[in-house]
Amino acid sequence: MNVSLYNTGFVGQILQTPKFVVMLSETNPSFRLVPLDGRPHRDEQPPSSRGDSVGHWEGDTLVVDTKNYSDANWMHAEGEVSFHSDAMHIVERYRRINKDTMEVEATIEDPKVLTKPWVVPKQTLRLANFDQIMALDCTGVESAALMEAAAKQNYGKK
Repeated sequence: MNVSLYNTGFVGQILQTPKFVVMLSETNPSFRLVPLDGRPHRDEQPPSSRGDSVGHWEGDTLVVDTKNYSDANWMHAEGEVSFHSDAMHIVERYRRINKDTMEVEATIEDPKVLTKPWVVPKQTLRLANFDQIMALDCTGVESAALMEAAAKQNYGKK
């Protein structure tokens, strides 16, 4: 499942403030703001490809509830894509296993497309050996230079 942290790549960064969790994605740079202050979904907002998210903590698990999606984008999962409707609703659960590992679970409901909720297989994310993502546009020219610079910076590090 292409959870929001992944976007279309596998490098992301999560920042937390007292009111928000911010999820950033390196590939096709994007972001998602997840309010943590108990506010309801913004029903007056027009549907969007990211939907409208609100979050809360259940013990050590961040629960992100997202709805109000546009039906224009597609979901990505394990190399496959599929359509969804404007009734899609996703609940994601992010939990740190240890200082270097996080598990992500998601359940997708879409009564206009799915016959029952889809429980996405659990994903395990590993902490990268750098602390700041960079904008990475997939054009070949830009990404080749960025990858070469990153390789030189990390050469010989273990």
